[in-house]
Amino acid sequence: MKVVNLKQAILQAWKERWSDYQWAINMKKFFPKGATWDILNLADALLEQAMIGPSPNPLILSYLKYAISSQMVSYSSVLTAISKFDDFSRDLCVQALLDIMDMFCDRLSCHGKAEECIGLCRALLSALHWLLRCTAASAEWLREGLEASTPAAGEKQLAMCLQRLEKTLSSTKNRALLHIAKLEEASSWTAIEHSLLKLGEILANLSNPQLWSQAEQCGTLIRSIPTMLSVHAEQMHKTGFPTVHAVILLEGTMNLTGETQSLVEQLTMVKRMQHIPTPLFVLEIWKACFVGLIESPEGTEELKWTAFTFLKIPQVLVKLKKYFHGDKDFTEDVNCAFEFLLKLTPLLDKADQRCNCDCTNFLLQECGKQGLLSEASVNNLMTKRKADREHAPQQKSGENANIQPNIQLILRAEPTVTNILKTMDADHSKSPEGLLGVLGHMLSGKSLDLLLAAAAATGKLKSFARKFINLNEFTTYGSEESTKPASVRALLFDISFLMLCHVAQTYGSEVILSESRSGAEVPFFETWMQTCMPEEGKILNPDHPCFRPDSTKVESLVALLNNSSEMKLVQMKWHEACLSISAAILEILNAWENGVLAFESIQKITDNIKGKVCSLAVCTVAWLVAHVRMLGLDEREKSLQMIRQLAGPLFSENTLQFYNERVVIMNSILERMCADVLQQTATQIKFPSTGVDTMPYWNLLPPKRPIKEVLTDIFAKVLEKGWVDSRSIHIFDTLLHMGGVYWFGNNLIKELLKEAWKEHTLRAVELLYSIFCLDMQQVTLVLLGHILPGLLTDSSKWHSLMVPPGTALAKLAVRCALSSYSSHKGQASTRQKKRHREDIEDYISLFPLDDVQPSKLMRLLSSNEDDANVLSSPTDRSMSSSLSASQLHTVNMRDPLNRVLANLFLLISSILGSRTAGPHTQFVQWFMEECVDCLEQGGRGSVLQFLPFTTVSELVKVSAMSSPKVILAITDLSLPLGRQVAAKAIAAL
Repeated sequence: MKVVNLKQAILQAWKERWSDYQWAINMKKFFPKGATWDILNLADALLEQAMIGPSPNPLILSYLKYAISSQMVSYSSVLTAISKFDDFSRDLCVQALLDIMDMFCDRLSCHGKAEECIGLCRALLSALHWLLRCTAASAEWLREGLEASTPAAGEKQLAMCLQRLEKTLSSTKNRALLHIAKLEEASSWTAIEHSLLKLGEILANLSNPQLWSQAEQCGTLIRSIPTMLSVHAEQMHKTGFPTVHAVILLEGTMNLTGETQSLVEQLTMVKRMQHIPTPLFVLEIWKACFVGLIESPEGTEELKWTAFTFLKIPQVLVKLKKYFHGDKDFTEDVNCAFEFLLKLTPLLDKADQRCNCDCTNFLLQECGKQGLLSEASVNNLMTKRKADREHAPQQKSGENANIQPNIQLILRAEPTVTNILKTMDADHSKSPEGLLGVLGHMLSGKSLDLLLAAAAATGKLKSFARKFINLNEFTTYGSEESTKPASVRALLFDISFLMLCHVAQTYGSEVILSESRSGAEVPFFETWMQTCMPEEGKILNPDHPCFRPDSTKVESLVALLNNSSEMKLVQMKWHEACLSISAAILEILNAWENGVLAFESIQKITDNIKGKVCSLAVCTVAWLVAHVRMLGLDEREKSLQMIRQLAGPLFSENTLQFYNERVVIMNSILERMCADVLQQTATQIKFPSTGVDTMPYWNLLPPKRPIKEVLTDIFAKVLEKGWVDSRSIHIFDTLLHMGGVYWFGNNLIKELLKEAWKEHTLRAVELLYSIFCLDMQQVTLVLLGHILPGLLTDSSKWHSLMVPPGTALAKLAVRCALSSYSSHKGQASTRQKKRHREDIEDYISLFPLDDVQPSKLMRLLSSNEDDANVLSSPTDRSMSSSLSASQLHTVNMRDPLNRVLANLFLLISSILGSRTAGPHTQFVQWFMEECVDCLEQGGRGSVLQFLPFTTVSELVKVSAMSSPKVILAITDLSLPLGRQVAAKAIAAL
């Protein structure tokens, strides 16, 4: 008999009662090779014929089961066919379909093309929807049966449905396929969510507790599918987190003016990478703040730390609150952190002793004001701390009993800053005397440092500096003025100039600089600061045109300094005087050198320079510092003597208001300006002391020791201690300046690779990450672009990648990559801008943009490998082998970090495809595992978008990486191609 179609063939088999294997043989005879059974819809046709009557046809069902077992039909075609059946009233048919699903629902697979694997995801989604509808229908039937007192049949079917649901969903592989399907068909997932809600309503009154709990479990599994990549276990067993500690110490010590948002993002990244529970995370922040307060040197640094702890950190926590769970949960976490903190009584007692007050009390009040703690929690915690303090060592001695604590002063200074900013907005010409009174008060005692610290911690310092630049600009010149207005103008110019110098030296010159606007005139102080003011790492040329103004102005200034008994004030153009003083001093020095002027004349000139306005002395010393650097040993004496003359105050009754206060600030500015040149020339100049070390973190390196020795020693001490202190941070920063980024990163990585104890390597990772935060962007480029490729491509170094240092290095590399990638679109921090930026061209030559020329990295690879075809240059590789999600997202490959990441993942891909296995292969596995552990998902904006798609299939061959969650994490599921790659890899597991 000639068979016309599939339906006829099935009917003939049924009429003649063929056995299942006979049916399979005859079907292959009837239908020649070419078209597959799925294209012919065999599963659909068999089910359609089997389900015609009120009960299923067992013979035709046996054909379907045989087709499934012998893989004549795919799982996706069977699931799709089952999900089309919707007459749930035919219970025997439904049960037969559930039995068929039972055959394979927990072992789905597909080894075909990517489109077929995506088809399996969609079919599974349809089948899940069908199961939910079927479960709901069975529950309805059970409810009706209960009313009619015949519940047994309905209960049996409901149990069968829930059993299949549980079996399907308990497989992680199935849930991963459903995760992909959800992204492919959002509307179908919405239908599933509706069905789940409806089922919940129906089952709400279910009396059978076993079935109800089974249904609840299935619901939980379905709801977990969209978030299956973001669930990480938190580290409940750890109590200390050195990275958080060091990040806080680094910010408090070196970056008080930094953006609150960037600190929040950095802390959030650390919390996420290390899976730190929120209460312990907040506790670590407070611990670091108290340690910083205790160890901060007396003076400006102590005030900066006080402002950081009591003004900035509460603001940081307010922003963190938005990143984490709801308000209520976060306040509970903050309360819990304080409960833990109160147990650290020695730390709190030491802080109280240092600050001469109850620090915790002030901190709790600030947190209460910011809404981080409820009033009840604040009162409760205060009571507990009060009880603890009764047993504390005696806090106040007779001498400091009446001194107001810095915390109180800082908290009062914050509103004062706002008031001063408002005052500075007023028209300066209307009441200059009133403004002078305000500024005079700011100069007394430590008021200026208090106000600056409060402004820096609250993000108002830039605005503060801008107002003083405007004031300074306004007072440079006054026409038609009498003696009194001239002296007020001179004082306003001098005070604003000194304050701006002090701000630039204490908080960095970036705070002073305005945003560059084309065509806008640059204010005098900005021009002077950029071209004439000595700073760390800035070498000035004393012959620069900025030091060589109009000769007539210079001559008149020389005459004024040499002939007058004191400085003229009326109609004085102070900005011109400041710019001309360098050339005038050169003339005077030459005259002194040649015997034209005697020492007494020089004394008179220096007295004139510093007698009325201290800013002229500052400008003079700024040039002298640059000049001394250029002189030989025997030529320096007179220049240094002139600096000595300018350093002391002038003992005269004919000085202007606030002279002593201005001299104190002037001397602190001069001391900082001269520090480098005095060290280089081995000269000592005694600046009048204020009793406080103005440069506590300067000159920390031991003399006559190689810097590599210093680096290894300080790292060994930090590693032994388990945390980085402020002094060590400054030593590391100095070494980074001196040795450069590559030297610094490479030597510290060598120290890490020497460690043999797992505990030490893990601690070293946390400490190194925090040390690298000194310049994370540049260290990451060096680590991923030079150090790692060097270790992975040189077989003589593979032994250093063994456990435990190898796993530690992988952990560190991933953390650095993630931190840099998440923040590299933002601005470099103040402390990083001072350092030399790596030239982008270096990375373009190392890693070319296109595939036309082989990169240095790929040439390295091919030279190290026997099989040149596997590790060849990009020229020989097909485009598809290096295609990654980043190319589909059109990521800017001129960016050095993007370039380095793309090439590192190409290297990883080559190692995985290589025939040579070794410690380097194991390292790649650890690196990828760490990427998965630290990331929410390998989507857009993640470092894993640079992983070539072809690498996924290579990774699955590594046993530790062959898990559905890993595959989902390393592929970009926002792209259709990414979903296809993931589906193919997961379906083949």
